[in-house]
Amino acid sequence: MISQITYTIDELSSMKKYPKELFYIGNTKLLEKQKVSIVGTRRPNAYTKEFTHKLSQKLSQANICIVSGAAMGVDAISHKAANTDNTIAVVANGLDIRYPSINKNLIKDIESNGLMLSAYKEGEKARAYTFVLRNEIVVALGDILIVSEADIKSGSLTSVQYALDMGKKVYTLPHRLNESLGTQELVRKGLIEPIYDIDKFVNDLSPKDLNQSPIIQDEFLSFCSSSPLYDEAVLKYSDKVFEYELLGKIEIKNGKIFVL
Repeated sequence: MISQITYTIDELSSMKKYPKELFYIGNTKLLEKQKVSIVGTRRPNAYTKEFTHKLSQKLSQANICIVSGAAMGVDAISHKAANTDNTIAVVANGLDIRYPSINKNLIKDIESNGLMLSAYKEGEKARAYTFVLRNEIVVALGDILIVSEADIKSGSLTSVQYALDMGKKVYTLPHRLNESLGTQELVRKGLIEPIYDIDKFVNDLSPKDLNQSPIIQDEFLSFCSSSPLYDEAVLKYSDKVFEYELLGKIEIKNGKIFVL
């Protein structure tokens, strides 16, 4: 059911102009959590896919809510890795439209478990100008912005400018030469910072509230989060490898194990 938010979301006060209207489906309690925004290319390379997944998953396990734009590529990876009950998707169209259609099942899951947000009424289709506002809302909601991969003149670099104008820190994955040239140029200029150690990065961001309920960690899934070799995993956790594969919690691909 589509509803309208009737109160001020403090984080959006950092925008150039607060949205005239905001509509939602799902759990607005997620707005009260610590949040990180993750954006990037719609066609990420294999390296970006792997480490965006790891980064989003570990942030979510640390009780940090992931915000993104429900687009193909980095957005979809970020939402899925966070689990749909700990993610906020901001879209550039009315919430009665599940766009892009390739992500319709993901969007349905977020509607049921997480939070969908839009500044547009039912029936409003996504257009170039609606993405501009969508991107600014995504950036404003997060305490920081992570741009996994972006080429020069990429739309994601506009999000970086929003973040810098709002006084937010921006981070990226370190890339090889001739990859993600947009973020590499911003790193060279000292405008954004690369993440060299995901565990340390997540630990530094994690809520330090001692009254917060401890997060129960699954030892085997934690082991698999680093994508170990299949043979190594079998030697250490022989029974769990087969059990978790049957349960659909892990995937074995190219001799390695990946958490789903």
